[in-house]
Amino acid sequence: MLENARPDKGTVSMNPEECKGCGLCVASCTPQVLRLSENLNRNGYHTAVYIGHGCNGCGLCYYACPEPGGITVYKRVGQAIGFGGLPLVEVKYAQATR
Repeated sequence: MLENARPDKGTVSMNPEECKGCGLCVASCTPQVLRLSENLNRNGYHTAVYIGHGCNGCGLCYYACPEPGGITVYKRVGQAIGFGGLPLVEVKYAQATR
């Protein structure tokens, strides 16, 4: 990591067994940190994957995903004390309404 680089504001966890490869999360991702994998899941779909950096934790991918449990978004919260001192917490974006 570069010395002047800021830590990501969030991260995404994809569930490849729930993903149907529709690409809606990839299209909705404004930082463009999601892509469709070249590998297939057990159902024969090219699943969405997180490239590993650059997520802002906005949750647009979560809202675009038609599969409950397909995507979990984690976002850094709180005030920073030093470089990268914020923990990641799971953000429950309206899961109760799905």
